[in-house]
Formats: sequence, structure tokens, C-alpha cells
Amino acid sequence: MTHVQTQNVKNQPAMTPYTFAATEDRCAPRHKVAIPAKMRFSGSSSFDTEVANISLAGFACDALLQAHPGTRCWLALPGLAPLEAEVIHRSNLGLGCAFRDMLNPAVLDRYISSYPPRASVPV
Repeated sequence: MTHVQTQNVKNQPAMTPYTFAATEDRCAPRHKVAIPAKMRFSGSSSFDTEVANISLAGFACDALLQAHPGTRCWLALPGLAPLEAEVIHRSNLGLGCAFRDMLNPAVLDRYISSYPPRASVPV
């Protein structure tokens, strides 16, 4: 008699390998910045935001509007056409999003050098 074992296998969400990697291991180093930008969710108007950190894989911003993970959005950084992304997580501090296509390393370097993080104000 043959005994077959089965395992509980979680079905992974239908994500591209890149998006899955961005959420699981943060596949690219994040850089603190202060980039003024515009963001738009699918089917809505754009609004002002500030990108607080950015990597080749995604970004975090201070969006006051809340969106559920999986929501498609577009981020318009200064000097670039809007970049498609997906909301990965949200908190009281803002949103974390994964770019649909990785950011070009030269473009990332330009934003890191041009938009350093805000200096902390001593209390």
C-alpha cells in the first residue's frame, strides 16, 4: 500500500516575480529622500505627496488618502512621466508601493542626489 502525503501549500497572489520580491525581501536598498511628487489612484484625481524613501523597486510616501493593498497608482516625480505602481502596504504614516517596472539606476541616483532627506528639527 502506498501512502501519499500532502502538504498545505499557500497559493501566492497573482503578482509578477518582481512585485513579489519587492514585498518579501525588499530586493533593493532604500534611500531616504524628500521628493515632492504627484500621485494618482486608478479612477481618481492626482494629489500632492512627498516621497520619503525610494529604491529601484518602489517607494514610500506620506499620502493622506488611504488605499488598500493591490490598488494601482501612478507616481509623477519631477521631470518624469508618471510611473505605474501598486500599493503594497499602508499605515498611519503613509503608503508603501512597488513600481511596476524597476526604476533605472541612473534615474534613482539623480533623485537621491537632488532630493536629500529633510534635516530633523531639534526640539
